[in-house]
Amino acid sequence: MEVRRRPNRSSRVGESLKQPDPNPNHDAHSHLTNALFFTLFFSVAYFLLHRWREKIRTSTPLHLVTLSEIAAILSLIASFVYLMAFFGITFILHPFLNSRTSPDDDLDLHITKPPVPPLSPPLPLPHDNRDLVLAVVSGSVPSYSLESRLGDCRRAAEIRREAVESLTGRSLKGLPVEGFDYDSILGQCCEMPIGFVQIPVGVAGPLLLDGNEYTIPMATTEGCLVASTNRGCKAIHLCGGASSMLLRDAMTRAPVVRFASAKRASQLKFFLEDPLNFESLAVVFNK
Repeated sequence: MEVRRRPNRSSRVGESLKQPDPNPNHDAHSHLTNALFFTLFFSVAYFLLHRWREKIRTSTPLHLVTLSEIAAILSLIASFVYLMAFFGITFILHPFLNSRTSPDDDLDLHITKPPVPPLSPPLPLPHDNRDLVLAVVSGSVPSYSLESRLGDCRRAAEIRREAVESLTGRSLKGLPVEGFDYDSILGQCCEMPIGFVQIPVGVAGPLLLDGNEYTIPMATTEGCLVASTNRGCKAIHLCGGASSMLLRDAMTRAPVVRFASAKRASQLKFFLEDPLNFESLAVVFNK
């Protein structure tokens, strides 16, 4: 990088670059301003912490603020910005600093960027499957790129399967690979497949639900699961069927609170029935 300074036409030869401060009381005013903002910052911070502690103790929502708290929050933000600038952390004032002239504005920068070498295209894949397996084993062809580079998901699974057998020295003959649509899972539910696993599928029913009969397929390896479900469907059918009502379709996540007894757990349940108590506990869990 070559750096050259432009001639300053506004200054004469021999003129001092730094002019003396015409105001002798400038330092005194700076010390007074710094002390004022330091005091303001810690005072409003203590006031807000004290108020928030009282709200938590009285189960008052923290987002309900008074006029005095709004004024304290604004004062805290203003003093925080001033103190950041005082300590030289000026990224907060970045939009304002861009409008000012910098001491380096008179520098003429000529940056010579090194030439970026062009990206070399990927090497062509071997046409023979055996050569392609050797390329995957050696690492010259990443295993995860076989589907995109071959354009054939089934062939990619077969080549990856042979590469795994070559790397591990174990046979995968017990894992079927034929008879599966590998294009249907590309980018969906399984990456770098080498086969599939067969699961028995049973049928239960009919289930009489909301006036309609449904036959229920169940894929499982748990014994008696389909039989017990089928008996339940028969009992529901003999009783005239079942009715359903969808209240909400969603997935939720919630904290778990553990107690030593069911009595203590029920006390928490009754405590949370009050919206204010629920809000105060939600604030703690969401920290």
